[in-house]
Amino acid sequence: QVQLVESGGGLVQAGGSLRLSCAASGRNFNIYYMGWFRQAPGKERELVAGINWSGGEIYYADSVKGRFTISTDNAKITVYLQMNSLNPEDTAVYYCAARSGGSDYVPSGYNYWGQGTQVTVSS
Repeated sequence: QVQLVESGGGLVQAGGSLRLSCAASGRNFNIYYMGWFRQAPGKERELVAGINWSGGEIYYADSVKGRFTISTDNAKITVYLQMNSLNPEDTAVYYCAARSGGSDYVPSGYNYWGQGTQVTVSS
């Protein structure tokens, strides 16, 4: 069983930064691919960034490239999402998710989900 707990969301002004954390627990975690998804009201859940635990396979959505950075701390079994230059379009609930195997871009490909953390960017 895998458990994911997100933290770090909040309210920030446009142009500001936030760092989200996803603390993971479970066995054999190095086989999982980790993704950060977001879902805004009335929109579908979308993958914004993904990474494997070796860091050799990283994905960013075009909308966040150059602004967001995903990383892992293998000792802490934690995945981070550093978000810079935030704008109101980044407002959403952000979810951490895990899947066994390689990368996948769709939510249905992920087996485990955190509870989500709200990010609100004011203009």
